[in-house]
Amino acid sequence: MEPLFVDRLLQITDLFQKDMARAFAGTDLTPTRVHLLWVLQHTGPSTQQTLAALCEVTPRNITALVDALEGSGHVRRTPHPSDRRAVLVELTPAAVETMARMQEEHAQLNETLTNAIAPDDRAAVERGLTAVAAHLENLVTSAASAQGQTQTQAQAQAQAQAQDGTP
Repeated sequence: MEPLFVDRLLQITDLFQKDMARAFAGTDLTPTRVHLLWVLQHTGPSTQQTLAALCEVTPRNITALVDALEGSGHVRRTPHPSDRRAVLVELTPAAVETMARMQEEHAQLNETLTNAIAPDDRAAVERGLTAVAAHLENLVTSAASAQGQTQTQAQAQAQAQAQDGTP
Protein backbone atom coordinates (compact mmCIF):
# COMPACT_ATOMS: atom_id res chain seq x y z
CA MET A 1 0.00 0.00 0.00
CA GLU A 2 1.34 3.39 -1.01
CA PRO A 3 1.80 5.81 1.94
CA LEU A 4 -0.67 8.66 2.11
CA PHE A 5 0.53 12.23 1.61
CA VAL A 6 -0.01 12.94 5.30
CA ASP A 7 2.12 9.87 6.14
CA ARG A 8 5.00 11.40 4.18
CA LEU A 9 4.57 14.68 6.08
CA LEU A 10 4.65 12.80 9.39
CA GLN A 11 7.76 10.94 8.22
CA ILE A 12 9.46 14.23 7.39
CA THR A 13 8.48 15.66 10.79
CA ASP A 14 9.92 12.60 12.54
CA LEU A 15 13.16 12.81 10.54
CA PHE A 16 13.57 16.51 11.40
CA GLN A 17 13.06 15.73 15.09
CA LYS A 18 15.62 12.90 14.96
CA ASP A 19 18.11 15.13 13.17
CA MET A 20 17.63 17.89 15.74
CA ALA A 21 18.09 15.42 18.61
CA ARG A 22 21.29 14.19 16.97
CA ALA A 23 22.56 17.71 16.42
CA PHE A 24 22.04 18.69 20.06
CA ALA A 25 23.08 15.42 21.68
CA GLY A 26 25.57 16.10 24.46
CA THR A 27 24.55 19.76 24.80
CA ASP A 28 22.20 21.62 27.12
CA LEU A 29 19.95 22.42 24.16
CA THR A 30 16.55 20.85 23.55
CA PRO A 31 14.11 21.57 20.71
CA THR A 32 12.10 23.85 23.03
CA ARG A 33 15.20 25.77 24.13
CA VAL A 34 16.36 26.11 20.54
CA HIS A 35 12.93 27.45 19.61
CA LEU A 36 13.29 30.13 22.27
CA LEU A 37 16.76 31.01 20.93
CA TRP A 38 15.34 31.30 17.39
CA VAL A 39 12.59 33.59 18.67
CA LEU A 40 15.13 35.78 20.45
CA GLN A 41 17.34 35.88 17.39
CA HIS A 42 14.47 37.09 15.23
CA THR A 43 12.78 39.44 17.71
CA GLY A 44 15.76 40.72 19.64
CA PRO A 45 15.74 41.30 23.40
CA SER A 46 12.26 40.64 24.75
CA THR A 47 10.38 40.42 28.02
CA GLN A 48 9.52 37.00 29.36
CA GLN A 49 5.83 37.83 28.88
CA THR A 50 6.42 38.48 25.19
CA LEU A 51 8.52 35.33 24.86
CA ALA A 52 5.83 33.22 26.53
CA ALA A 53 3.28 34.48 24.02
CA LEU A 54 5.57 33.98 21.03
CA CYS A 55 6.57 30.48 22.14
CA GLU A 56 2.98 29.64 23.12
CA VAL A 57 3.94 28.50 26.62
CA THR A 58 2.88 29.57 30.09
CA PRO A 59 4.79 32.23 32.04
CA ARG A 60 5.95 29.48 34.40
CA ASN A 61 7.37 27.47 31.49
CA ILE A 62 9.13 30.48 29.99
CA THR A 63 10.75 31.21 33.35
CA ALA A 64 12.10 27.66 33.51
CA LEU A 65 13.33 27.86 29.90
CA VAL A 66 15.05 31.20 30.47
CA ASP A 67 16.57 29.94 33.74
CA ALA A 68 17.99 26.89 31.95
CA LEU A 69 19.35 28.94 29.03
CA GLU A 70 20.81 31.48 31.41
CA GLY A 71 22.48 28.66 33.34
CA SER A 72 24.00 27.26 30.15
CA GLY A 73 25.26 30.70 29.09
CA HIS A 74 22.93 31.18 26.12
CA VAL A 75 20.86 34.10 27.42
CA ARG A 76 21.11 36.82 30.01
CA ARG A 77 18.57 39.00 31.75
CA THR A 78 19.11 42.75 31.61
CA PRO A 79 17.10 45.65 33.05
CA HIS A 80 14.32 46.94 30.82
CA PRO A 81 15.24 50.48 29.67
CA SER A 82 11.81 51.99 30.34
CA ASP A 83 10.05 49.65 32.80
CA ARG A 84 11.83 49.19 36.11
CA ARG A 85 9.63 46.20 36.96
CA ALA A 86 10.55 44.26 33.81
CA VAL A 87 13.68 42.59 32.53
CA LEU A 88 14.72 41.82 28.99
CA VAL A 89 16.04 38.45 27.90
CA GLU A 90 18.76 38.61 25.28
CA LEU A 91 21.21 36.28 23.58
CA THR A 92 24.76 36.15 24.90
CA PRO A 93 27.65 36.57 22.44
CA ALA A 94 28.22 32.79 22.61
CA ALA A 95 24.57 32.18 21.71
CA VAL A 96 24.81 34.65 18.82
CA GLU A 97 27.67 32.53 17.45
CA THR A 98 25.69 29.34 18.01
CA MET A 99 22.69 30.79 16.21
CA ALA A 100 24.83 31.98 13.30
CA ARG A 101 26.20 28.45 12.98
CA MET A 102 22.66 27.03 13.13
CA GLN A 103 21.49 29.43 10.43
CA GLU A 104 24.40 28.35 8.24
CA GLU A 105 23.49 24.69 8.77
CA HIS A 106 19.84 25.54 8.13
CA ALA A 107 20.74 27.17 4.81
CA GLN A 108 22.91 24.19 3.84
CA LEU A 109 20.11 21.73 4.63
CA ASN A 110 17.68 23.86 2.67
CA GLU A 111 20.00 23.75 -0.35
CA THR A 112 20.54 20.01 0.00
CA LEU A 113 16.81 19.30 0.20
CA THR A 114 16.00 21.68 -2.64
CA ASN A 115 18.65 20.01 -4.80
CA ALA A 116 16.89 16.67 -4.25
CA ILE A 117 14.01 18.05 -6.35
CA ALA A 118 14.31 18.24 -10.11
CA PRO A 119 14.90 21.89 -11.10
CA ASP A 120 11.73 22.00 -13.22
CA ASP A 121 9.65 20.75 -10.25
CA ARG A 122 10.98 23.09 -7.55
CA ALA A 123 8.48 25.94 -8.08
CA ALA A 124 5.54 23.51 -8.05
CA VAL A 125 6.79 21.80 -4.89
CA GLU A 126 7.23 25.19 -3.19
CA ARG A 127 3.71 26.25 -4.18
CA GLY A 128 2.32 22.92 -2.98
CA LEU A 129 4.11 23.05 0.37
CA THR A 130 3.00 26.64 0.90
CA ALA A 131 -0.61 25.72 0.11
CA VAL A 132 -0.51 22.68 2.43
CA ALA A 133 1.02 24.70 5.28
CA ALA A 134 -1.54 27.49 4.89
CA HIS A 135 -4.46 25.06 4.74
CA LEU A 136 -3.22 23.08 7.74
CA GLU A 137 -2.78 26.32 9.69
CA ASN A 138 -6.38 27.26 8.87
CA LEU A 139 -7.62 23.82 9.96
CA VAL A 140 -5.73 24.02 13.25
CA THR A 141 -6.93 27.57 13.93
CA SER A 142 -10.54 26.64 13.13
CA ALA A 143 -10.38 23.53 15.34
CA ALA A 144 -8.91 25.54 18.23
CA SER A 145 -11.60 28.20 17.80
CA ALA A 146 -14.37 25.58 17.73
CA GLN A 147 -12.93 23.91 20.81
CA GLY A 148 -12.82 27.25 22.62
CA GLN A 149 -16.44 27.94 21.68
CA THR A 150 -17.50 24.49 22.91
CA GLN A 151 -15.73 25.06 26.21
CA THR A 152 -17.33 28.50 26.58
CA GLN A 153 -20.77 27.04 25.86
CA ALA A 154 -20.23 24.25 28.39
CA GLN A 155 -19.14 26.77 31.03
CA ALA A 156 -22.19 28.94 30.34
CA GLN A 157 -24.48 25.92 30.56
CA ALA A 158 -22.88 24.84 33.86
CA GLN A 159 -23.34 28.37 35.27
CA ALA A 160 -26.97 28.45 34.18
CA GLN A 161 -27.61 25.07 35.79
CA ALA A 162 -25.91 26.18 38.99
CA GLN A 163 -28.08 29.30 39.12
CA ASP A 164 -31.39 27.48 38.60
CA GLY A 165 -30.43 24.48 40.74
CA THR A 166 -30.58 21.82 38.01
CA PRO A 167 -27.90 19.12 38.06
